[in-house]
Amino acid sequence: MTKSVAIIGTRGYPSYYGGFETAVRSLAPYLSDHDWKVVVYGRPGATKVDDTTLDQRVSAVETWGLETKSLSTLSFGLSSTLHALIRKPDVALVMNVANGFWLPLLRARGIPVLVNVDGIEWERAKWGMAAKAMFRSGAWLTARFASQIVCDSKEIARRWRNAYGIDGVFIPYGGTLTSNLPVEAGLKHRGYVLVVARFVPENTIPEFLDAAELISTSIPVVIVGSSGYGGVLDEAARELAARNSNVQWLGHVNDDQRLFSLWNHAAVYFHGHSVGGTNPALVQAMACGAPTVARDTVYNREVLGEDGAFVSPDPQSIHDGIMTVVHAPERAEALAASALRRVKDSYTWEIVDGAYDRALTALSRSRK
Repeated sequence: MTKSVAIIGTRGYPSYYGGFETAVRSLAPYLSDHDWKVVVYGRPGATKVDDTTLDQRVSAVETWGLETKSLSTLSFGLSSTLHALIRKPDVALVMNVANGFWLPLLRARGIPVLVNVDGIEWERAKWGMAAKAMFRSGAWLTARFASQIVCDSKEIARRWRNAYGIDGVFIPYGGTLTSNLPVEAGLKHRGYVLVVARFVPENTIPEFLDAAELISTSIPVVIVGSSGYGGVLDEAARELAARNSNVQWLGHVNDDQRLFSLWNHAAVYFHGHSVGGTNPALVQAMACGAPTVARDTVYNREVLGEDGAFVSPDPQSIHDGIMTVVHAPERAEALAASALRRVKDSYTWEIVDGAYDRALTALSRSRK
C-alpha cells in the first residue's frame, strides 16, 4: 500500500542551497522507489525546473513566505504546514527546529512528525539575540511535540539527550561516490587548495581568507561559496581574488559535477565548519577523495576519525596544517583513500535514505 509523506522546511525539490536540499534530492526519489507518495514543499524561484535529476513522481509544491534572513524559515514553514494540514499525509518529515512552532498543528491533525533537528543553531554567530531565542524556543517545542527526532551526528544526539531528555535516531548525511571526473579548466590535479563553505564566521572563512594570502605564495587557492546576501566576507573574497592572481573566487556553485571535480582533484580541501553535526560538504569531499584538513571540533573528528588532519582556527595554524599535507603527497593520498573507505562503510546515500525510510515507515504504522 502506498504511504504518503510531506517534507517541510527545505527550499524545495530539486534545490541546491544547502545540506537539507542535498539530502532531499537523494531521499525523495528513494522514497518514491519504496512505495511512498512524496510531496516536497519549497519556495518560489529556489528550484531548477529543467534539472535532469528531477524525478517526476515527486510532487513539488511552492508556498508563500517572507524572503528575509530572519523570517523566511518561519513564514515558509507555516505556509507549508497549513497546506499539509489540508492534504493530511501519513507522516511529515520536518527539517529545522525553527519549524518546531508549527508541530502542534500537525500533531493536532493526527500527523506523526519526524524532525531533523540539524545543528545547534543558537550557537551560530550569524544569528542575533532574537533569532537565537527563536531557535531555542523551536527546539523546546520540537522536544515536546515531535514524534521522533533525527540527529545527524552522535554528538548532536548526546546534547539533545542531556538538554531535553529525549533520544533521537542517528541518520547522518551521505556522499555520492565519484570517479574519472575531468579537471576544472585552468587547474591541475592535486595542484590547488580548496575551500567550500557558506560565508559565515563559524565556518572559519575570515581566518581562511587571511591564510590564503600565505598559501597562495606556494600553491593556487580556489574559494567556493558566498553569504547569499552579500556583505563583508563576499567583498573580502572578491578583493583578494582581484589583486592576487593565484586566488580564484568562484562564488556559489550549484553544479554538483563541477563541485565533485573540484574536490576530486584538490591537493587539500579545508573544512572550517565549527557548529553543527555531520556536515554534508565534508562527507562529499571525502567521497570525492579529497585530502582534508579540518578545523578541530568534536563534529569534524566524529566524521573524519583518523582520516584527516586537524588545525586550530587561526590563519597561521591553517596555513601550516595545509602546507604540511601539500608537501607530503604520499600522506595526502593515504588520507584520501582511508576517508573514502570510511564513506563507503558509514556515509553513503543508500545507508542514509534507508534509515529515513525505516523511521518514516515506523511512524506511519504507529498512526494506523
